[in-house]
This record gives sequence, structure tokens and C-alpha cells, in this order.
Amino acid sequence: MFIGDWMGRGALYWPERTAVVDTARGAGGRFTYRDMNARAEALAGWLREALGVRRGDRVGLVAHNGVECLDVLFACGKLGALFVPFNWRLRARELAELLRDTSPRVLFHSGEFGEGLAAALGLAGGAPPMLVHLDGEGAPGSHAYAEALAHRPAAPVLNPDVEAEDILCLLFTGGTTGRAKGARISYRMVAWNTLNTLVHELRPDDVTVTHTPMFHTGGLLVYTLPLLTVGGTVVLLRRWDADELLRLVPRERVTLFFAVPTQYQQLHDAPLFREADLTSLRFMTSGGAPLPEALVRAWGAVHPVPFKQGFGMTELGPGIFSMGPESALAKAGSIGRPNYFVDARLVDEAGRDVPEGATGELLLKGPSMCSGYHEDPGATAEAIDARGWFHSGDLARRDADGFYFIVGRKKDMFISGGENVYPLELESALQEHPSVQASAVVGVPDALWGEVGRAYVVLRPGASTTAEALLAHLRGRLAPYKVPKRLDFVDALPVSAAGKVLKRELRERALLDA
Repeated sequence: MFIGDWMGRGALYWPERTAVVDTARGAGGRFTYRDMNARAEALAGWLREALGVRRGDRVGLVAHNGVECLDVLFACGKLGALFVPFNWRLRARELAELLRDTSPRVLFHSGEFGEGLAAALGLAGGAPPMLVHLDGEGAPGSHAYAEALAHRPAAPVLNPDVEAEDILCLLFTGGTTGRAKGARISYRMVAWNTLNTLVHELRPDDVTVTHTPMFHTGGLLVYTLPLLTVGGTVVLLRRWDADELLRLVPRERVTLFFAVPTQYQQLHDAPLFREADLTSLRFMTSGGAPLPEALVRAWGAVHPVPFKQGFGMTELGPGIFSMGPESALAKAGSIGRPNYFVDARLVDEAGRDVPEGATGELLLKGPSMCSGYHEDPGATAEAIDARGWFHSGDLARRDADGFYFIVGRKKDMFISGGENVYPLELESALQEHPSVQASAVVGVPDALWGEVGRAYVVLRPGASTTAEALLAHLRGRLAPYKVPKRLDFVDALPVSAAGKVLKRELRERALLDA
């Protein structure tokens, strides 16, 4: 079983190294690779011998970040079952749809999500999964997680028939433009993503903090699983907390971590920021959106820690592009160049490659691509063409040095008076205003121009300005047809678990306000 048993290999090669630190557990939250393998072995044996879980069965999870998330993942790897982590932020009806789509045989959950989960199971109908509560009191018939960890398997849990193309888990796409789809994550995909990450970023002695929810590729696959493949240490933060992360860096001697630009802004604004000891950090990685140059400079004025800009998605990698810290300012706004084992193209509507500097849809190819979408051949065929290219839906351009710049999403782009307008360009210009903390622009129907822009802006704490002042700010930087027709102030933008703005919700709001 040369793939699939991460902790079995870890216990063989570096048994006494610290693998996981679960900060919510305090002093009892430190686990070596030997500890993690024992937990995974006990859980896998219990799933097999007490609940009858077999190769190919789905095993669901609804829980915040914690060692239990990794226990379930690694137990599934030993069994050949599919790990299916669900977004705990979903409403009951949304979760019910995913439960119907995936039909988990077993469902692990934290006590705090018990009530919402019961409602979702009621709406989902069909044969309910066997429930396992991680803490607190479970529903009638639910099993206690402690029962699983106390189990001693009758025989070692092995999956000798595992192949590289077998599916390890289902991870749901961000759903920023529509219903989430379950990307089929194979062992092959995880292995090649790990190799890409090692080539460009990781060392075996690295320590990272995982704060992004592990139902998301950013939490599970950016650094967590690659680092646990090479003997590193993963520090788990149950939920995002800027001050707590700043405390963890010196305490755990963290060497790198991933966050989105909004979180780097929150870290910069946190009370502990200026006196925090960040000297252990080799670099920080930003993704999900372009990192504003002003924020890079503001960080550098206090903490000279290099930034690396990256770019990824659930369906491919997620490590697709990377940019070293030496280019952070010279190539500000770029996502970098394709990772070693990733190929990229930019094409027009006819599928022809566009010239340098021109905008085209980003197509991607490589061995770190997912195996399509779970039980959705239509969506799979739409995303992956006959030659194996994944159509990302992102619009980008490439400069003379081979650096790529995301211009926007095909579905976000709107046409005003016959001209293409890319909201990301407007949002970047708004971010240059000192009063603006966050912004989003969507296209809305207009009788005269076909479509016009509607901007939503969140102001920095204590800042004040007017809509007209911000529109004037844009008029000084952009062609008149690009400037939104209306600008509204909001307390917060709707975001996904990955920190990406949910444009579909803003479009719906704009149509209601029209």
C-alpha cells in the first residue's frame, strides 16, 4: 500500500516528530506521527468492524478544524473509503442537496452542528447515514467518537488494491457563481500537487498554521497534506482569529502559512501586529485575490517577511501558479508563473491562443487535475475538453516574462455599450483609495447601455467618504464606460468559506434594488 496511508508511512519514517498541534486542545493537543497513525488505525478498524464501512463508501464530516478531521481523512485512506467534508456554514436545504448527491454511509459531526444536521437529514430523505458525534451528546442512536478511538482492530487495516486513480475525497467547489460541485480528488492528484508544492515552496522541517476550513481545498491541500507527506508539522486553528495566529507564530516557530488578502489586512490591523514576533517565518503566501501593493508595503514597514503570491482552485492542484517574494513588488498584481508540472494557455472564444498582453480564458492541464465532478458528467464535460484541458472560466493576460495576471471571471465580465468591462480592474482601483477596505463590482441590466456596473464598498474602520468621491476617484483612473453607475456602502461583503466574494448574491441584491 504505497499510497493512501500517510500516517502509516509517517510512523515508519519519522515516528517521534510532531505531526499535528490541535490548539483547541491545549497541552493535550500535540500528536506525533506515531500517535496520528494509532488514531487512524483505531478509527479505520472501528469503521470497518463496527459499522461495516468498505472501500468506495462515502464518509462525511461536519466539524470545525481539529485533529478529528485528519483522523477521518487518514482512516478513509487506510480503508479506501471517500472522505467527504461538508461546509458547516451551509443552510439545512443546501446541505440536504449535498447529502442527497453523495449518500454518505457514516457522518461525523460536532455537537454544535447537531440541530442543523438533523434538519438537513430530514430534508434529504432516503436512508440516513450512521451518525458519530465528536463531542457532547449525540442524537438517539448516534455513536460516540471516543468509542471509535478506543477500538483495537482485529487485524491491520490495509487497502492493498489502491490505485493512483482511486478517489480519496470529494471537495466541493466554492459555489461563487452557482451550486457547488463535488470535485473528485484522486491519490494521483494529491501526489502531484505535493510534488509541485515541494518544488516551489516546502521543506520537510516546515511548520504551518491551517486556519482555512478543511472542507475547503485551501485548508486540506495547500500545505496541510503536502507537509504531512514529508514529515512537517501542521498547527490547527479551529476558526480564524488574527490575534491568535499572531500568538501562534512565535510559540510554534511557524515557518509559513497561507491566507487571503482580507485576512492579511485583518492581521495588519490586529492589536498584536506591531509587537508580534514573526522572525521564524520564511514567507507568507497569499491567494484567492490579488494582494494589494499598498498592503505589501504596509506589512514590510513593520515586519520584513516576504510575501509569495499564489493561485489555485479546487479542481486543479490547488497549487497552480506561484510567484517568489523577489517579484512581489516588481510584478504586483500577478499570480506568478505556472508551477513545474502545470501547463497553461490563454485562448479566445474560438479556442485560439491569444498573443502576449491580450486577454483570454485561462486553460490548464497537468497530472494534479481532479477526476471530474461527482456524478455530474455534464459539468465534467463542460469543464474538461476532449484534449484534457480544464477551462477555468478565469480571464487572464501574460506578460513578456511569462507572468500571468488575472483580469476577472468570464461570468463576472459584463458588456457596457459594446465594451468589455472587467470588475476586477474596478475593484483594484477602488482599493487604491485610502478609505476603502473592500469592494466588489457586478454588472446589472441597463436600458441604454445593456449593462452597467454596480459597486459595493466596505469602508475602513473610522474612515468616511461619499459615493460621489469614490466615483470621482475612479473617473480619474478609468475610461468613462467602466465607471459604475451606482455605488453603495455595505457593512460587509458576502464571502464563501474560501474568502471569495459571492458575486451571485450581490447581483441578486442589485436586481432587487433596481
